[in-house]
Amino acid sequence: IILVLHLQNHVWEDVTLHNSSLPPLAIKNPECLGLLHQLDGRTDMWVQRYCILKDGCLYFYASIRSTQASGGLYLQGYRVSEQTLSLKQSVIELKPPSEEFKTFYFCAENKTENQRWITALNTSIKKWLPLHQAIQDLMNRPLEETRM
Repeated sequence: IILVLHLQNHVWEDVTLHNSSLPPLAIKNPECLGLLHQLDGRTDMWVQRYCILKDGCLYFYASIRSTQASGGLYLQGYRVSEQTLSLKQSVIELKPPSEEFKTFYFCAENKTENQRWITALNTSIKKWLPLHQAIQDLMNRPLEETRM
């Protein structure tokens, strides 16, 4: 069983790598797509990105005409919430499961779009939680229960 779960994880990584090499509109059945502004922590400036959400991964593109993703974020373990930054601006906060990872801030064109993204992000993350929990449960079983 562990081998099967391990292989499934590698398949997911292979698909994610493949998707990042595609233009944004070539990714099949995205869970959400559109323009988001990402806060650049180094410059404190908002950078516009075309984003595609698919299978627990958020892909970033410079524009809709890009030939491949300029970056991506695996969302497993991230918590999504709506926060208010300066000027009462409503933003999407993606908080990592551990302090060693970076917190990301995004905002859409308006509050309605922010809510659409928050719902899609939460749904995409939750889809992967059962698999992650199954792996954890299996790993925590006593040895005699995992023998075949």
